[in-house]
Amino acid sequence: MNLNEWFDGSLPGIVGDLARSTRCSLVSNTRNRFNLAGQKAIHGVVDDFLALLFPGCHGSEAVREDKMEMGFNIRLRSIAQTLTEQVEFAFKYQCEFEKCKECGDCREKAEAAVIHLVGEMPAIKRVLEEDIQAAYDGDPAAKSLMEIVMSYPGLHAIAVQRIAHLLYEKDVALIPRVMSELAHSRTGIDIHPGAKIGPGFFIDHGTGVVIGETCVIGRNVKLYQGVTLGALSFPKDENGNPIKGIKRHPEVRDGVTIYAGATILGGDTVVGEGSVIGGNVWLTHSVPPHSTVYNAQPKPNIRLHGGQADAGAGEKHAP
Repeated sequence: MNLNEWFDGSLPGIVGDLARSTRCSLVSNTRNRFNLAGQKAIHGVVDDFLALLFPGCHGSEAVREDKMEMGFNIRLRSIAQTLTEQVEFAFKYQCEFEKCKECGDCREKAEAAVIHLVGEMPAIKRVLEEDIQAAYDGDPAAKSLMEIVMSYPGLHAIAVQRIAHLLYEKDVALIPRVMSELAHSRTGIDIHPGAKIGPGFFIDHGTGVVIGETCVIGRNVKLYQGVTLGALSFPKDENGNPIKGIKRHPEVRDGVTIYAGATILGGDTVVGEGSVIGGNVWLTHSVPPHSTVYNAQPKPNIRLHGGQADAGAGEKHAP
């Protein structure tokens, strides 16, 4: 059988099977059933919000100051209308998935969520200004505030998370996670939209940082690359399914610094105010305020070249 014969003979049956399974699937987005916004459409809304928060910085050219307010008005109206439709269908999808456990007016809830988000945009901007200043103050390599806005992955990740978090607060399905995973794919920083993060937050370098859904992070906290604020375990119900809606991730209080590769786990774990957590520390219990937590200094073995004896840790040796 050649390809054309297979097209005529076998392909129609495969197409029919796929179409029938799609019509009853909760992982297929069809116009008559869900009408969910595609991933790229949600990404577009995120980029529109970032353009409002950082005018002229994330686009292709600078904006005119004399046209800024008019441009903000037009863009916010457009974003609000687009996002309201996206959120409405996300609510409808969740109702279908959960068999309408707490069914309400999806349009009304969508409008309330979007009004909440747009109304908080000035507050988000003020908090992000503290984040930018914290990055500048905390990184001697930073030459200007604009360098941070236009190039630092940590700021990008936290800006998107602060937007997504406001929708998460209104129980919006799907969309906040799509937003935060966009930032994850762009920066290598994975912050769940549910995390509560205070102002003055700085992630230096950033790659590999993971911050879980129920994390609470205070003011002026600084993280380095590879830090995990995660869950110690996943409690299960009588059917063996993970229990949702409980606190699983740590609390990090004001003024804490956590160095590269540290892992802090557990919903009961609290890192006290002003503490310093050293690199590669594994921490599953609380520490009091103004603590310093670090691993014992390793003692590397150094093998010298040219047949000389090994040098102990810290001994001087020939190059």
